[in-house]
Amino acid sequence: MRGWAALYGALGAVFLVFGLLSVLLLIAGAPTELGWIGANFVIGLVLLGGAVFTSLDTLSERLRSGESRRIGKYGSSAMAQTVILVAIVFAIGFLATRYHKRWDVSESKVHSLSDQTKKLLGSMQQDIDVTAFYSKVDQARARELLDRYQYVSDKVKVEYADPNSRPDLVERFHVDPEKIGEGMLFVKIGDESTSVEQPDEEKLTNAIVKLTKREHKTVYFVTGHNERAVEGKGAEGKEGFQRAAEALRNENYNVQTLVLGAKGEVPSDADVVIIAGPTRPLLPEEHAALQHYLERGGALFAMVDPRAQTDLGTDLQHWGVTLGDDVIVDRVQGMFGQAMTPLAGVYAPHPITQDMREVTIFPTTRSLSVSKDRGAQLTEIVKTGENSWAERDLDQLYNKGIAELDEKVDLKGPVTIAVAGKPAVQTPAPPPPAEGQAAPPKPKEPRIVVFGDSDFATNQLLDAYRNKDLFVNSVNWLLGDVEAISIRPAKSRASRLSLSEEQFTQVRSLSLFVLPELIAVLGVWAWWTRRRAPGR
Repeated sequence: MRGWAALYGALGAVFLVFGLLSVLLLIAGAPTELGWIGANFVIGLVLLGGAVFTSLDTLSERLRSGESRRIGKYGSSAMAQTVILVAIVFAIGFLATRYHKRWDVSESKVHSLSDQTKKLLGSMQQDIDVTAFYSKVDQARARELLDRYQYVSDKVKVEYADPNSRPDLVERFHVDPEKIGEGMLFVKIGDESTSVEQPDEEKLTNAIVKLTKREHKTVYFVTGHNERAVEGKGAEGKEGFQRAAEALRNENYNVQTLVLGAKGEVPSDADVVIIAGPTRPLLPEEHAALQHYLERGGALFAMVDPRAQTDLGTDLQHWGVTLGDDVIVDRVQGMFGQAMTPLAGVYAPHPITQDMREVTIFPTTRSLSVSKDRGAQLTEIVKTGENSWAERDLDQLYNKGIAELDEKVDLKGPVTIAVAGKPAVQTPAPPPPAEGQAAPPKPKEPRIVVFGDSDFATNQLLDAYRNKDLFVNSVNWLLGDVEAISIRPAKSRASRLSLSEEQFTQVRSLSLFVLPELIAVLGVWAWWTRRRAPGR
């Protein structure tokens, strides 16, 4: 067959073959649409019928073409294409030597500087002098990192020095030769300097932060009620908060622990008080201490897990936040299929979450609700997905492992799991100024951040997705360091795509049926058009 008959015949064969393959997959147990099978057979038979009908006419003699003419035609075309390709490559190389542009196609942008680093470099008024003590063989590793900093800011000045050939620099900067090892960076800003061993973006940026921050604010972690440990026994374990405390120290904050029962009051130098996962009640004096702290303009960060045997919820309710007696369930966007470990990605336009684009993970979290009856000004900053709900039949959930959405009882998603803002606390008015004296400064407004989970900031999960950013940004906001709120350096991780059952069915149908058949049809069309080309 020739001409249109050949096209109809080949396409008809394609549709019939895929119809037969679909039948075989259906027999083998793979879910297949019967309508898809029927459509393939009908279209295939119609096309084959068309091929037979059109080929009944007298076949025309194949046009002959001179072989030399065809070779000359395609030879000159190939030559022209080669010349054009060489010219394009030359132009790209010429432009690349004069203009620099970087692309990072990794999912978590691990080959680009984070928002935190870009903000920091953009605010620098002084030069950042970096001396890289590396041998010539090892300089490539440091150069890849430092080139990113120089690409973002011209304030970064880098000098590469082989410690074997430049002992004068080692002596001038008072660098311990034993610490150089496989290489190190010496960072100097003004009169302040520090060294960075085995550098990566996080370590180098933290070094710059420490050299530029002069004010050391203090963050207290409350202890004594079985909270997450930040030091001592349990701090280094997967349930501990040692890495969370270290993340705050990297922001140049002073981190300490606080036993409220021993002090009786929150220390006057406390810029933020964190209560992370308490499981025992507070003493009456401790409740009063927290109330007095907020009344004088304090900042409180509370993380209360579901079913925690703590009475902190009474204080939170008095301040405008109600803890739900429930557990969030999400069967669609649960981590690794675990319905009680939802991924949250709905963020409010709040300073804490304004730069958040990726999800955060919360193993076993509860719902929160806010009340404005007492004058609280609170924002629901983090919510779970639309397919989630707050399961309130906890006996059935924990004893039988059954969770079913009951819209009359349960709270349908998106469900709020974090709030931030001004609590319902009356700060005392300052006394009137004496005659001839200036008015006293306006008292600080209290701030609180509340999460229905503390697991998200543990050593095990702090670096998962954007959990660290959410935790540290919350402390930044409570401290009033809005300029420090950012997205920090990312780490490589395995990509994960969450699909609903309907979406999975669509992807499977596209990959097994639609795309292969479309490729076959296009292949037949390309074959037929080349066959009909002049000179063929």
